[in-house]
Amino acid sequence: MSQSESGEARLAPLLEVIKKHPEGISFPELKAALSSSLAVGDDALKYRLKALVDSGRVSMQGARRWARYLPVGSGSIELFQSPKSRELVRRMNRPTSNREPASYDGALIESYEPNISRYLSIEDQRNLEAIGTDSVDELPAGTYARRIMDRLLIDLSWNSSRLEGNTYSLLDTRRLIAFDEEVEGAAAIDAQMIRNHKDAIEFLVENAMDIEFNRHTLLNLHALLANNLLPDPMSAGRLRMIPVGIAGSTYLPLDDPHRIEAYFQVTLRKITEIDNPFEQAFMALLFLPYLQPFDDVNKRVSRMAANIPFIKKNLIPISFIEVPEDAYSKALVGFYECGDASMMRELFIWAYGRSAQHYRTVRQQLGAPDPFRMKYRDALQVLVRELVMQPVPRQEIGKFIKAWVTDNIPIDDRHRFRDVAEVEILSLHEGNYARYRLRLSEFTRWKTLWDAQSTFQT
Repeated sequence: MSQSESGEARLAPLLEVIKKHPEGISFPELKAALSSSLAVGDDALKYRLKALVDSGRVSMQGARRWARYLPVGSGSIELFQSPKSRELVRRMNRPTSNREPASYDGALIESYEPNISRYLSIEDQRNLEAIGTDSVDELPAGTYARRIMDRLLIDLSWNSSRLEGNTYSLLDTRRLIAFDEEVEGAAAIDAQMIRNHKDAIEFLVENAMDIEFNRHTLLNLHALLANNLLPDPMSAGRLRMIPVGIAGSTYLPLDDPHRIEAYFQVTLRKITEIDNPFEQAFMALLFLPYLQPFDDVNKRVSRMAANIPFIKKNLIPISFIEVPEDAYSKALVGFYECGDASMMRELFIWAYGRSAQHYRTVRQQLGAPDPFRMKYRDALQVLVRELVMQPVPRQEIGKFIKAWVTDNIPIDDRHRFRDVAEVEILSLHEGNYARYRLRLSEFTRWKTLWDAQSTFQT
């Protein structure tokens, strides 16, 4: 047997296991799966994995302990149907040693003319608008997102984190957001990432009237998403001043802070001038990570920023439901290295369709919202939070609500608002306290006092 043949024989068991996991498999999972048939040390196993990645037969998503190994083409060929996209997939499946080096091409954004140039065709835009409109466009900005807020927080936080290699499951994410319960034994950084997403989504929805593709919004969005995740805490919410690289790519972003600043402003200005919300979202997904304006967390910022036009115009948001990590990564790298957005375009259209289908089902399950509660959603949130945080004794709730309503609610709506507010406080429980921006510790303290007062009165 030749040396190359024996090398192939050593790689075959790994490749066989990886092919059984199109969703990806981590190093510990792969090691466990091979333990009965292949006894090798960690270093040898890593060396063989690297050989599979370098040869283009396996792709690696994430880095270090978040890395997952996928069979090449997993989730990609099925999504990418056009000949141009399929050719780009084949190019991206080559090992990096066989791909040309690439650097930031400012001409891509400089030559783009808002409302004249298009990455999404007119037909694409019309089709997306048809599936993304859900009959609330006449209401204030952010209304649709607020209606599905509980689901949006979980879906978008989980899927965006999952695309970064986060180990939390959907159920884990739900429990973390609803009950502030972390997974025992999981890395603290995973919980932090999800909490940061929750904060970022709330920032966008609660400030729907004010958010734009401007410096203030994007820097604050980054600060929220990068909170407690970067080696240098001062870099959260600050444009990049250090060189960075892109794992698994030949692309080298800009390293001059002055040029990064200049192209950041150009990118935001051009996105702002676009009239179509879907073209805006797509440009954010494409050009923000291409520039890499921040030390890290750039893709997360782009995914959150892509929802700005949808939130403002009451369109169905994009949550990246079921988007394969491999397909997403290859689509971006294809643009980084080749300036070709064909894969990203197909992925965006497919992903938006999945989100639209999902949230239409969610809305049907929720039923028609009460217009009065929608009108006073923020006021109810403020009042309930005040009742809990003070906390107001149980026997004084009615008096407190009456005084608060007199000071804050128009006279014609006061009577009904009082009734609704009393129902809200009586309906407060461990499964819904988060919608009043309460922490678990705050809710628990209030509930203990509330129950004690009830027992005493009885």
